[in-house]
Amino acid sequence: MSEIVLQTEGLTKYFKDKPAVNHMNLKIPKGCVCGFLGRNGAGKTTAIRMLMGLLRPTDGSCSVLGCDSQFLSPQIRQRIGYVTEGHRLYKWMKIGELEKFQRAFFPDQWDAKLFNDMIEYFELTKKQKVKNLSNGQRAQVSLALTLAPNPELLIMDDPTLGLDVAIRRQFLEGVIHLITRQNRTILFSSHILADVERVADRIVVIDKGMLKADCTMEQFRSAIQKFVITFDKQLPADVNVEGAICCRSDGSLMEITMVNASEKIVSDWAKNAGATDCKLVQMTLEDQFIEFTAPAKKGKLFDWEYN
Repeated sequence: MSEIVLQTEGLTKYFKDKPAVNHMNLKIPKGCVCGFLGRNGAGKTTAIRMLMGLLRPTDGSCSVLGCDSQFLSPQIRQRIGYVTEGHRLYKWMKIGELEKFQRAFFPDQWDAKLFNDMIEYFELTKKQKVKNLSNGQRAQVSLALTLAPNPELLIMDDPTLGLDVAIRRQFLEGVIHLITRQNRTILFSSHILADVERVADRIVVIDKGMLKADCTMEQFRSAIQKFVITFDKQLPADVNVEGAICCRSDGSLMEITMVNASEKIVSDWAKNAGATDCKLVQMTLEDQFIEFTAPAKKGKLFDWEYN
């Protein structure tokens, strides 16, 4: 059985009378790169803050590296790298001063060469003050400071915020590979689904604070499928095939997105409904995520929508 690095049991957080995270049960095994996905306001940052011991749960519990998140010892915290959304840094410090400050917390594990290499790659100097850096440059410094202690577990909340396309790809494919080859574990949230698809081998999806998916990337990609169905005559009034989560129509064509449905089941339903053709089409991870977490429609917004 794989070692569990990060775990939640019934994790719940209310703000007044609204649940931000709702009875979440989650297990992240050692050595995986896990994409943590959800729409804005889904509860991702709240869950991460509880995992880091920065926010107390209303109910339930969470643990990191076998330690209750509410009682993370200094020794456990030294094994965790945490990149916050917004990359908050002391603006009055120079990059070199930030390095000295951060290094003091990790005297035995600081990788000075890695830090220097990253600063050089980002075309920065240690004499530059944080207040004079762009948002993207502050993000680059934050990443270097987090990776230099060689964390066993890396938790990142929108880590590529402020990075241009080239630097983002270098970070995701290069630095993450450097960490995972030593059997490190990464949990990161991102609004850029192409980044998640490129590097993650596991995916967690939450919606309105509730866990909707916790599986390998391969399982998620194969579970959600889209079919384009052609009709010669009038479209059917009801789509009563089990597993349908989203339906749209345009003239004689109907698109149906399914979860855990075989191609044969959809094909048989389409044939019985009078369809002349039924094709399985490719979806990107972004398409799958959007339709998997789409809110229930209350009515038509556009003429081509099918209810």
